[in-house]
Amino acid sequence: MARKKDQDPGGLVVVDKPAGFTSHDVVAKLRGMARTRRVGHAGTLDPMATGVLVVATGQATRLLGHLALTEKEYAATVRLGQSTVTDDAEGEVTAAHGASDVSDEALAAGVGKLTGVIRQVPSKVSAVKVDGKRSYQRVREGEDVELAAREITVSAFEVHEVRRGVRAADGTEVIDADVSVVCSSGTYVRALARDLGEFLGTGGHLTALRRTRVGPYGLRDARSLEELQSEADGAGISLLPLAEAAAAAFPRWDVDEEAARLIGNGVQLRMPERESGHGLGGAAQGPQPVAVFGPGGRLVALVEDRQGRAKSLAVFAQP
Repeated sequence: MARKKDQDPGGLVVVDKPAGFTSHDVVAKLRGMARTRRVGHAGTLDPMATGVLVVATGQATRLLGHLALTEKEYAATVRLGQSTVTDDAEGEVTAAHGASDVSDEALAAGVGKLTGVIRQVPSKVSAVKVDGKRSYQRVREGEDVELAAREITVSAFEVHEVRRGVRAADGTEVIDADVSVVCSSGTYVRALARDLGEFLGTGGHLTALRRTRVGPYGLRDARSLEELQSEADGAGISLLPLAEAAAAAFPRWDVDEEAARLIGNGVQLRMPERESGHGLGGAAQGPQPVAVFGPGGRLVALVEDRQGRAKSLAVFAQP
């Protein structure tokens, strides 16, 4: 008997997104390759950006909203000396102050100021909603959008190479700095470039952005669209199974058959405690999803710790 569509466990595939593609473009291609409509992605990448895009099919799409909240890592090039309307190279230059007098010490101070727990105003040309409409839509319609600052965490912001004396297309002398960033969900790396330029008095924007990691999934796990198409033309795309994907991304809680049945029915069982006294959900950083596994390594649910009890976030049907 054929398995119902909504019971297809599906799995994850890590795509190395090429430049010029939207995240939705990649999802559309994967729908054709995987021969299913139930496909989604975790964490949008701008068309200019490349790198890790986590895509899921079937029931594994229910992991995506939680995966999108995990830590991310990027490699980027920041151009100091020019500002753009989009805070990246795709936007029109709005100011060109140059950056010939920026010292290494000043650059280090600016990077330090943008490291740690900080408040960041997202780029105006972003997917943040303002009264139900995306900010980028309002900007394209000529509105002057003011977005509220929000708290983010930049765990690491490092400068690896600085190229001085670079001339932009308009002749402005700029500095190109290759950097790496490890940050929380909701961080805009192009806003970091903008804010670094503001701190230095030069203006700044991104000229290159590559996401190298989303949670536990990095470039080592990623395949190009060409590689995936070749697989699809052969035996079919190889997916990371749902249970393995959950085990890699979230803390694990193994339960017996009776507990698995109860959790699967929404019963809020008491969660185990670690030696530190905090639950599996990591109380020190706020509630985090925990993957519940029944006998035989069967994924039962994603839950979070609510006052010591397991609150279901997603329950997975079994084949």
